[in-house]
Amino acid sequence: MGIVGQWDVRIKTPIGSITATYDFVDDGGALRGSATSTSETVPLEDITVGGQRVTWRQSVTRPMRLHLDFDVVVDGDRMSGHSRAGRLPRSAVTGVRRG
Repeated sequence: MGIVGQWDVRIKTPIGSITATYDFVDDGGALRGSATSTSETVPLEDITVGGQRVTWRQSVTRPMRLHLDFDVVVDGDRMSGHSRAGRLPRSAVTGVRRG
């Protein structure tokens, strides 16, 4: 699973950029994950890997309560893609795996 590891992620939203640390762990063949920002840590749900493409869902309460859907492509130690919160515009997502 190419996504396993710790990632520094930036999400460019309409209200500004948000940075978070994402952790993806192989738990006996099942993929688990969490996202940590300055204000909270939340679990990742429905993580799906298809080749280099990885999707997941998460909910946040800060800066506002949102349910987010992520769709990224992992290329080595970099990820890029987007997130979407309901009808809001897509937000660009980029990340770099920590060494």
